[in-house]
Amino acid sequence: MDFLGIDDVLDFAIAKEQEAHDLYAQVAEMVRRPGLRQTFQELAEMELGHRRRLEAIKARGVQAFGSGAVGDLGLTDLLVDVTPSPEMTYQEALLFAMKAEQRAHDLYIGLAKAVSDPELRETFKSLAREELKHKLFFETEYDDVVLEGN
Repeated sequence: MDFLGIDDVLDFAIAKEQEAHDLYAQVAEMVRRPGLRQTFQELAEMELGHRRRLEAIKARGVQAFGSGAVGDLGLTDLLVDVTPSPEMTYQEALLFAMKAEQRAHDLYIGLAKAVSDPELRETFKSLAREELKHKLFFETEYDDVVLEGN
């Protein structure tokens, strides 16, 4: 996917954070265990926090790329190929979330490598670490709930 500038990159990342929020809010409504529902609600709020963080960076008007065009960051390779739906099973939601968090991590690592602004680079690295923490949560839940039951 080609971007014309940092605003395009930030718009893409902001949209992905909103999608993650929407998915986790939806899953929170689907799960039956109250503690797990609260966890998904908290994850949804964290994704909104990521979105707000990116929106604040965009509002500042950061000039993050070096000279020349941004080119292809390979972001289409990072798009999740499953569309969440209310009919998803809990197992499907966990698998989707694991893939989404891994791809979000990869997205932020790629963006960190592509920008020249040190503050923005660190922001993207920080977001990448947070996405890995989310992925670990989902992997642990999958192991405890899905694999343990088989």
